[in-house]
Amino acid sequence: MKVAVVGVSGAVGQEFLHVLQERQFPLDELVLFGSSRSAGNQYTFNGQTLTVKELKDNDDFKDIDIALTSAGGGTSKQFASTITRHGAIMIDNSSAFRMDADVPLVVPEVNPGDLHALPRNIVANPNCTTIQMVVCLKPINDLSPIRRVHAATYQAASGAGASAMAELEQQIKQIAAGEPVTVENFQYQLAMNLIPQVDVFTENGYTKEEMKMYNETQKILHSDIEVSSTCVRVPVLRNHSEAIWVETEEELDLQKVKEALSGAQGVTLKDDPENLVYPMPLGSASKDDIFVGRLRKDITNPKGIAFWCVGDQIKKGAALNAVQIAEYLVEKGLV
Repeated sequence: MKVAVVGVSGAVGQEFLHVLQERQFPLDELVLFGSSRSAGNQYTFNGQTLTVKELKDNDDFKDIDIALTSAGGGTSKQFASTITRHGAIMIDNSSAFRMDADVPLVVPEVNPGDLHALPRNIVANPNCTTIQMVVCLKPINDLSPIRRVHAATYQAASGAGASAMAELEQQIKQIAAGEPVTVENFQYQLAMNLIPQVDVFTENGYTKEEMKMYNETQKILHSDIEVSSTCVRVPVLRNHSEAIWVETEEELDLQKVKEALSGAQGVTLKDDPENLVYPMPLGSASKDDIFVGRLRKDITNPKGIAFWCVGDQIKKGAALNAVQIAEYLVEKGLV
């Protein structure tokens, strides 16, 4: 098994290395690719020093079985044929192919069966906020189909990459020192602030991030489920949080919902409000699961359930989900 990581120098690329090593993914050789700027950089993996190769339109992927890519949508589109032409399966973390009808959009805990048809040898990794939400929606949807979802997201700086995380840390230090605050990665200062905009606005007043949650959830769940969200950037370094309200076709017993979530793959229930137990970004970084709490019946609608969830955006929201896709492909003999 020969695996490639494309975009290794970025936050998700680095997380790919951690997750592959942590989960002891069954590979015999790992090849690293990056931009001309990153070419020549060296990283350690399983005790070996690996040198980054420049991503080019050539035959470097001839013997690659799986390519984990996180180099941006433009790069993914430009090099997709280069990566897949000799049979490699491209698991892409960008938004380039997510809504293409012939490219499956997969969260392994939710719709792994979609991986059995790969007409273009490409699998799309969903948006981080969508991954986190659908892992929680799946067990509820299995009890009764969900008709609609309202969500407010509280998205960490990690969602905008390593430079954005560094900027938040820099801003905190600048504020503490009474210095002018540097703003480059976000629309406004993020430290000591909230920014009710993630990605650019579309014609309907929603941002692209909010529309991703709408469109991707329908594709993953194979449902006409309606999703309305407000995505907010918050001054947290890592781990997204989401406040979610769902309306199901049938009224559900809260205890059955708790049991379904508690037994769901990829979910950890932390729901004991009497003892102040609920998920927070603090303490849940670098964890595999999505943590769920504040579970309650909606007092305005008998068919409504409300809950709060927290997940590591770089890990499960990106690198881990992609590696889990690769694990499924290997386990089922699809690669």
